[in-house]
Amino acid sequence: MSNLRQQFLEDLQLNGLSKKTQECYLSSVSLLARFYNRSPKLLSENEVRSYFVHLINKKKLSQSSVKQYRCGIRFLYEKTLGIKWRIFDIVRSRRKTKLPVILSFKEVMDLLSNVKKPVYKMCLIMMYSCGLRLSESINLKVKNIDGDRKQVRVHGKGDIFRYVPIPDRTLFLLRQYWRKYRTMPYLFSSPKSKKPIDRKGISIALKMALKQANILKPVTPHSLRHSYATHLLENGVSIRVIQEILGHRSPVTTLRYLHVTEKSMLVFNDAVNGLMSKLQL
Repeated sequence: MSNLRQQFLEDLQLNGLSKKTQECYLSSVSLLARFYNRSPKLLSENEVRSYFVHLINKKKLSQSSVKQYRCGIRFLYEKTLGIKWRIFDIVRSRRKTKLPVILSFKEVMDLLSNVKKPVYKMCLIMMYSCGLRLSESINLKVKNIDGDRKQVRVHGKGDIFRYVPIPDRTLFLLRQYWRKYRTMPYLFSSPKSKKPIDRKGISIALKMALKQANILKPVTPHSLRHSYATHLLENGVSIRVIQEILGHRSPVTTLRYLHVTEKSMLVFNDAVNGLMSKLQL
């Protein structure tokens, strides 16, 4: 297995996959080998099929998790071992459609005003006002901020970089924060370790702020990114521009915000009420 693992890792690297993707694919293949206690190159297509049935029916993995397993294991067989099996074209899991949790602008302001620790507050402000993912925000470095151009260079999914505008007010608050705390090299780091703040700490701070603001929605840090995109859409920014700012590869991902904007629902309600105003019994 060690020789196969090394060859698999080299193939992943040669294919230009990010380090995080390489780790995910390696993990998927290792778990398959551990499940049968045999090298994957000794398995049959029916055994691989049974493994995916186990993942879906027994472990009840999410659609995204099953997709991750399929991509990793498929890469091993098709790219490294040169084996093409039909199972990889048919394995799927039930897709669940979820609408994102959206906060109103007032709720966002109430939430942020109740975050007590400055490092967590500024990190969440950057998430909302620049539409960043949590991982993107906590890993921001001082050198990523271009104050003259009012932009932040964001290291996104798949090692893809993008530039996002920083609103004037956010840039003012960010400069105020940095002058006081002088964190280096990361903007949001622990004074002792100099490493980025951890996800758990910011999640706890968010939950406490939600309680203080009396917001009962099932909000996560990612809800700030969803709210940012929705508020931009409500204020006339095009889907295409929002897609670029958020770093979505497909416009389909961005289009879901059309379903949750208050203004679109108001327009719909006005149209329906006008259309049906002359109905009689």
